[in-house]
Amino acid sequence: MPEPASMDASIVSAFADPSSAERRAAAIERRRLALDDRKRSFLRMVSHELRTPLNAVIGFSEILSQELYGPLGSPQYKEYATIVHDSGLKLLKLVNQIVEIARLEGHVTDIEMTPESLDEAMEDVIDALGSEIRRRDVIVHLVGERSLPAVLADSRGLRTMLTNLLQNAVTHSPAGGVVHVAAAKIGREVEITIRDQGPGVESAELPRLLQPFEQGGSTLTRTAEGVGLGLPIVDLLSRAMGGQLKLSSSLGAGFLARLILPAA
Repeated sequence: MPEPASMDASIVSAFADPSSAERRAAAIERRRLALDDRKRSFLRMVSHELRTPLNAVIGFSEILSQELYGPLGSPQYKEYATIVHDSGLKLLKLVNQIVEIARLEGHVTDIEMTPESLDEAMEDVIDALGSEIRRRDVIVHLVGERSLPAVLADSRGLRTMLTNLLQNAVTHSPAGGVVHVAAAKIGREVEITIRDQGPGVESAELPRLLQPFEQGGSTLTRTAEGVGLGLPIVDLLSRAMGGQLKLSSSLGAGFLARLILPAA
């Protein structure tokens, strides 16, 4: 006896429970919310369990290196305490970057968009990086200082982006080099440009610099002072604020970062 012909898909769908798709969508949404809750719990745990002991290491090693309660004896002890302090700062920076990447990639953010003065933000960033700028003998030239346009951005996120971009430029500039920083309002957006005089990279390498931990053969990320998280954080933060990050470079021609944000 011949087998019955298979029922047409449109006929089958007509008899399907019309609410099944809604139930599946609701279940998917519940799983997503549960995953977000776990991510938040993980970030809180990491923030506390790693940052708290690191702050103690940094604080007490600074006391030892400065011999606040009397001489340590051998000069080597002071040197070792300084090494511990500097290493603690680098590790704390790495922990902060990893937590930030996890927050942004998991869409667990607390972005609050408000009008922000670029003059004040750049002043804060340059002051924070002052010792590193002087140590590397780099000049930061801020074009149009005191008359920079305002942007619509998250206050903390704006300073994080500017810090990462400026630090990247300073780190890869030669001694005596100049980092040019400028900003201009173009329509409803503000374009912030940071250009250095470093060795640059091949243009084909630029997309890889926006991938977390992606070092490849890039001279920008293959350093002992970073693991390739600064630019990805800027990229994710800028997109979360309705902006974008554009990079351009070529070997021997320096590096240009263009941060585009909504104008206030």
